[in-house]
Amino acid sequence: MARPRRSTQAPPLLNLVLLLGFLLLVHHVPSAAPQSFIGINYGDLADNLPPPSSTARLLKSTTISKVRLYRTDPAVVSAFAGTGISLLLGAANGDIPNFASSPSAAAAWVASHLPASSSPAINGISVGNEVLFADDPTLAAQLVPALQNVYDALPPNSSIKVSTVNAMDVLASSDPPSSGAFKPGLAAALDPLLAFLSKTGSPFLVNPYPYFAYQDDPRPDTLAFCLFQPNAGRPDAGSGLTYTSMFDAQVDAVRAALDAKGYKDVEIVVAETGWPHSGGADEAGASVENARAFVSGLVSHLRSLVGTPRMPGKSVDTYLFAVYDEDLKPGKASEKSFGVFQTTLTETYPTGLMRNGTAGLAPAPSPKPAPPATPQVTPTPPVQPGAAATAAAPTRHTRSAAESSRTVVSALHLFACFGFIMALLA
Repeated sequence: MARPRRSTQAPPLLNLVLLLGFLLLVHHVPSAAPQSFIGINYGDLADNLPPPSSTARLLKSTTISKVRLYRTDPAVVSAFAGTGISLLLGAANGDIPNFASSPSAAAAWVASHLPASSSPAINGISVGNEVLFADDPTLAAQLVPALQNVYDALPPNSSIKVSTVNAMDVLASSDPPSSGAFKPGLAAALDPLLAFLSKTGSPFLVNPYPYFAYQDDPRPDTLAFCLFQPNAGRPDAGSGLTYTSMFDAQVDAVRAALDAKGYKDVEIVVAETGWPHSGGADEAGASVENARAFVSGLVSHLRSLVGTPRMPGKSVDTYLFAVYDEDLKPGKASEKSFGVFQTTLTETYPTGLMRNGTAGLAPAPSPKPAPPATPQVTPTPPVQPGAAATAAAPTRHTRSAAESSRTVVSALHLFACFGFIMALLA
């Protein structure tokens, strides 16, 4: 009599256990793994910054995966070696004439600023910042030759992208988003730039700031629209799409402008966006509560991978502004107050960026003993009137070795369960 064949179909119970294990694994990955679409700007116009090594250690404790540098200090670059964080290097506006006129100067800059090893990884080079509106009007015509010479100086088969950062002022129209169009007066400089980006597969870097849009229209419904809070939405009759956030509207206006020029292949990267946590009396909306709502709302929005109405299903790479406050920056008080972190290596406000529920690297101060009969009460952070409720700030603490050990054991236990289940299914 023939021996009955063993069924290769897993019992229903085992299928259920396997599915639950997979869902547990997926649930834990986002909070622990770096996210390729979230970066941050690391400015240095301050006189009280911690050492670059401390900043690198701080950012490694977050889910931030990219850092943009304005000036390429070798000490800063080397501090990120081994962190898994990639860098967007910056060349100054003042470098553009030299790069444009001398391929050897561009090659010398590349040779001296790219790390000798493969760590840290360099994902791009930004040549200049908002060059089309620079005080020196001659820079615009020299921009693309400078970009080309830097690009030609890269190592063979390099994946490094070369681009430049643009202000939202390059748009002549952005409301509604489907009307997005570049200013005709910039065509002489902008058309060669777009052609270069398309040819080299480099992104269009842009600085959308919902905060400044709110400054121009400081109404309560505009504030909610800018802070990712519940709002009625704004329909775009030109596209039939509805927008519920200013960030999406600004990004899609840039997308519409690129599409109208025939550059649907050029991706958008948000080089800067943020919200000041303090400002002058004439700066509406500059507050800790609003900064927290914007940054945490943006992080949640990017993590959802919902994309924008015009570009659904994919989060645009976004660099937050900025790691720290910069007290030496000129301009209004708000310009000095965009820091997501304090120089004490703690969060300025809860952002959702820290791993494992911490609020930074520095230990919390020792609590003062309370009177025996008086209970300790943790105050609730204030919420902007009319704003959606946000989660309370997590307790600030340094992650202990025991916590790290429990996390490792938990992960090993999960994988062991998978192994046991697969053995049963074999």
